[in-house]
Amino acid sequence: MTVQKIVLGGGCFWCIESVFNDIMGVKSVISGYAGGHDENPTYEKICTGRTGHAEVIEISYDPAIIDLTGLLKVFFTIHDPTTLNRQGNDIGTQYRSAIFYKNDQERRAFEEFIAELKKQKIFHNEIVTQLEELKTFFPAEEYHQDYFRKNPDNSYCQYSIPPKRQKILEHFPGLLK
Repeated sequence: MTVQKIVLGGGCFWCIESVFNDIMGVKSVISGYAGGHDENPTYEKICTGRTGHAEVIEISYDPAIIDLTGLLKVFFTIHDPTTLNRQGNDIGTQYRSAIFYKNDQERRAFEEFIAELKKQKIFHNEIVTQLEELKTFFPAEEYHQDYFRKNPDNSYCQYSIPPKRQKILEHFPGLLK
């Protein structure tokens, strides 16, 4: 089995991590930080908006079960790629919609995927998802990992995660574990 990785930012990492953990073919999801200039980012630092980092997840997946296009379809279904530096009530550059590429081939694939979404007019507003070169992925602090599983009664998560899961049930029921 060949495992591949992709790094995505779509708002609060607790929320998107929880959804991707339930997708078939996903082997692991790690919450973290990418896209900034601080060499030692922490949650407290990135929340200031001054490090340039986004809250992201690193997904390890089996491409024989779910391919990159399938992951991107889930990603663009569970967050709003048309709001700049914001997802719901979470506001700031750390909540930006972003896809981090490792090479030119990935960048082109991501550009083509977004161009197809625009062509199909899937969204009423302009897609503002940023394509950024992945320089370094920093895992977030341990208490952020599997946050919703560890804190199922958290009101923020209870408000944010079920609607995302419902979208997957409606659009891609065969992808759920």
